[in-house]
Amino acid sequence: MSVLLMILQVVIVIGILIFFHELGHFLMSRAVGVPIEEFGFGYPPRLAKIADWKGTEITLNWIPFGGFVRPKGESDDGVVDGMAAAPAWKRLVILFSGPLMNFLIGIILLVVIYGALGTPASDQAMITQVAPESPAMTAGLLPGDIITAVEGQRIEDIEQLIDIVAEQSGTPITLTIARGETVEDLTLTPRLDPPPGEGAMGVGLSNPLKPTPFFQSVGYAFEATGFIVRETLLLPVRLVRGTADPALARPVGYKGIYDIYSQAVEMDQESEISTAEPLPVFTLSIIANISLALAITNLLPIPALDGGRILFALPELLIGKRIPQNWENAINTVSFLLLILLMVVITVLDFTNPIVLP
Repeated sequence: MSVLLMILQVVIVIGILIFFHELGHFLMSRAVGVPIEEFGFGYPPRLAKIADWKGTEITLNWIPFGGFVRPKGESDDGVVDGMAAAPAWKRLVILFSGPLMNFLIGIILLVVIYGALGTPASDQAMITQVAPESPAMTAGLLPGDIITAVEGQRIEDIEQLIDIVAEQSGTPITLTIARGETVEDLTLTPRLDPPPGEGAMGVGLSNPLKPTPFFQSVGYAFEATGFIVRETLLLPVRLVRGTADPALARPVGYKGIYDIYSQAVEMDQESEISTAEPLPVFTLSIIANISLALAITNLLPIPALDGGRILFALPELLIGKRIPQNWENAINTVSFLLLILLMVVITVLDFTNPIVLP
């Protein structure tokens, strides 16, 4: 895949994840009665105004990463019906809704991944290889055939199948196999004295994979999400204790995300891992992790991020006293500039010390 096409993929993926983040803010703002003045695709400067929808300007902007929403009175508590003038609980649900949307996207992708990975069907035996001049080859068995029964008796597991075949060695037996959409019976005679390294039938066997049941996939997805959140929160402690590799804790920017994403795409192209469904599980896994990372990062108590704004709203909710709006705006502005500087440093590190997947 060309570099330009890969860059386009990364831009689209990041854009979609940020778009859904902002969509969460947008939907919750409207739900609690806070008007949204602008919903922008990409970041300013503005390229064009697309439409007006129920008082919201839909705009297209020059910087093609994600999007943004601009609630009415976001930083001015003197604007009637604006976000800053809204009760603390309304501001909190609006601020939580963006990260919540990223959590939801990540969990949905993980459900899809676990469903595609599948679970072994223990009551079936799939032929993985057929030895030359073996009874299996003579009978017409092919790799990919799935044995479901022997002599009309459904198999419970591969060990049972092997035991039945060994007991019937030297006498013809009938195997019921599934080949694609068809089911047929084939007859072969297991060998009494097979060559070294070959069984009585002359086949390699494994359990085929079937899609993981939906609710089981949901359970796995929530377990994985909990693990990612826990490991992220415990990482600073482990760094202090020296039990975590500092290289693994290094934040990444867009260049680092590109490196990780392209490695995942390459792994999907070269991987020989069998799955129940033919999906690019490595790539989807990276996208899920990026979405979860966006959610976790935005909830950190850092001014200018959702988590920092949540922190400013908590005193009003808990003790009824509000932090002055001008203080909040000043702190958020300084923090925003520092975050931009941090992103520049991270981007330089992405080029000088590229991320490599373990």
